[in-house]
Amino acid sequence: MGIDKIIIKGAREHNLKNIDIELPRDKLIVMTGLSGSGKSSLAFDTIYADGQRRYIESLSSYARMFLGQMEKPDVDSIEGLSPAISIDQKTTSKNPRSTVGTVTEIYDYLRLLYARVGIPHCPVCGKEIRQQTVDQIVDKVMELPERTKFQILSPIVRGRKGEYRKELEDLVKQGYARVRIDGIIYDLSEQIKLDKNKKHNIEVVVDRLVMKEDIKSRLSDSLEVAGNLSGGLILIDVIDGEELSFSQNYACPEHGVSIEELVPRMFSFNNPFGACPTCTGLGIFRRIDVDLILPNRDLTIRENAIKASGWKYADGTIAQMYFDAVANEYGFSVDQPVKELTKEQLDAVLYGTGEK
Repeated sequence: MGIDKIIIKGAREHNLKNIDIELPRDKLIVMTGLSGSGKSSLAFDTIYADGQRRYIESLSSYARMFLGQMEKPDVDSIEGLSPAISIDQKTTSKNPRSTVGTVTEIYDYLRLLYARVGIPHCPVCGKEIRQQTVDQIVDKVMELPERTKFQILSPIVRGRKGEYRKELEDLVKQGYARVRIDGIIYDLSEQIKLDKNKKHNIEVVVDRLVMKEDIKSRLSDSLEVAGNLSGGLILIDVIDGEELSFSQNYACPEHGVSIEELVPRMFSFNNPFGACPTCTGLGIFRRIDVDLILPNRDLTIRENAIKASGWKYADGTIAQMYFDAVANEYGFSVDQPVKELTKEQLDAVLYGTGEK
């Protein structure tokens, strides 16, 4: 029979008066009372202090550096107590990458949990993204009713502009006879002209079949060909029915959004694979206050309108070379008042010119 109570006898820590108390395990318990009534003495200095020793024993030596051993509480006995964690509003480390989760190592288990049981979804349509093998796709397609007509399509272009003459010519050389372009079936022997300024979807017709019990082998071969041609995306165009889409990769067949297989590092803000690219996992990022940098926009760059260290315009300085080059590239003068610069021009001065 499992223990369902925490039994405390003879608790005398601080202002506790040799109390005996039983608390239910695995329940949310709120301790309330007047200031000085012993709430913290019971919860933190007695129950937590005694349970913390058991918890610390399960941690690495690195984690123990941050969780100092508390003194043994003044209590006769505590039964049914599990290893304990106490969380307060004080910080144990000034390192911004140190959190309650990392210090207690709970975060490591959460990363493993998310990587093993997590199910990715397409950020565009919200549909579940799953990796499917050819055998799994075959089994799904074989569920179609007997004598259902369908064709296997391999999407090679998804929502991209262009004429795609070379791609269509290559398909003819490879022996394909038909393609579906923007929902319309074309014979590759035709002269197909596409508007290069419009986005197109091009799907190769790999095979056309009628559902029967004996098509499984041919279906498998055709699906494999379709997957190899498109890089893992396969469409089943059911005649007079709903179109089915499959992916041999972790990708949304509809929108082409692909991800790698889930691994623990994707869920770590201390790893480049999981950290936010904007704040690099810190949760904050620095930005300049333009009004402090440019207190007087009636001044020009030559008159040192920018009040920041290293930005002084003076003959022969790197700052002068930078300002003159940016002004020449973006079509303004260093003798113009800053207030007359366009947003694009001012952004180039303050934030750089990207790859230019």
